[in-house]
Amino acid sequence: MSRLADLRFRTATTFQRHIGNPVLRRLPLQTVLETTGRVSGLPRQTPVGGRRVGDSFWLVSEFGERSQYVRNIKANPRVRVRIRGRWHEGTAHLLPDDDPVARLRSLPRMNSAAVRVLGTGLLTVRVDLRG
Repeated sequence: MSRLADLRFRTATTFQRHIGNPVLRRLPLQTVLETTGRVSGLPRQTPVGGRRVGDSFWLVSEFGERSQYVRNIKANPRVRVRIRGRWHEGTAHLLPDDDPVARLRSLPRMNSAAVRVLGTGLLTVRVDLRG
């Protein structure tokens, strides 16, 4: 990873961890992905942008396998997603063969624009929802 990409990653993740995520996950209509911490075993909630299509929820991770929630999914794919204030259980799948740039075109514009600008290793994630 280039020095510029690493700087963008560290700056964005520091902001998200300490300012953005604590505020956004409290908003009742914000979409939130809940994973299980791979070391702690505790629930970890991350605000995300994405879209439900049928029984699946699609999102694109801006930092791919460097994202903490992606690392948690690799350890345990059982997740929950809060969509419009309602929690749904599901199983997450990392899709490295999917075209994340094309996928972003079908997802909400504001989030997709931020992911494209900040992202350094895009990765598509699909959550198969139950209930």
